[in-house]
Amino acid sequence: MLTDNIRKALNDQLQAEFNSAYLYLSMSAYFDDQGLEGMANWMTVQFEEEQSHALKLFRYIIERGGRPELQAIEQPQRDWDSPVAAFEASLDHERMISGRINDLADLAVKEKDHATHNMLQWFISEQVEEEANVESIVSQMKMVGDAGPGLFMIDREMKGRTFVNEAAGA
Repeated sequence: MLTDNIRKALNDQLQAEFNSAYLYLSMSAYFDDQGLEGMANWMTVQFEEEQSHALKLFRYIIERGGRPELQAIEQPQRDWDSPVAAFEASLDHERMISGRINDLADLAVKEKDHATHNMLQWFISEQVEEEANVESIVSQMKMVGDAGPGLFMIDREMKGRTFVNEAAGA
């Protein structure tokens, strides 16, 4: 059974995950509009990942006897100054989500909710991966700039990314 504090915090994180999904879908639309189909694909896959993260939390709340409370989703930003600025915004966003997950883990320890703390370890590991992936992309994009053959090559490589629902099996 979830304490009121944990239930509220998990529901707030549920909203944050749906907000993340919506942000990445907006970034996908931005990249499509820029003619960067690979980057649009990368962000669409990111959208799918964030939805799966939200569903993982949704199901966990139910499993622990709570009720998921769907909150309003924020309108996401829709334009960025450049492709690299969009990925930098993505990195900032992932760092913010990592902080939220860490705060949740701290709360679970404080509330002596070992099951929630254990479940959150998956999210903590996932955030390390998320940040590392986006950091790598930002570094590469800064090397090649916002135009030219380097950007074309990065975009083409991103077309190959596909969604694998790792949250379902964890």
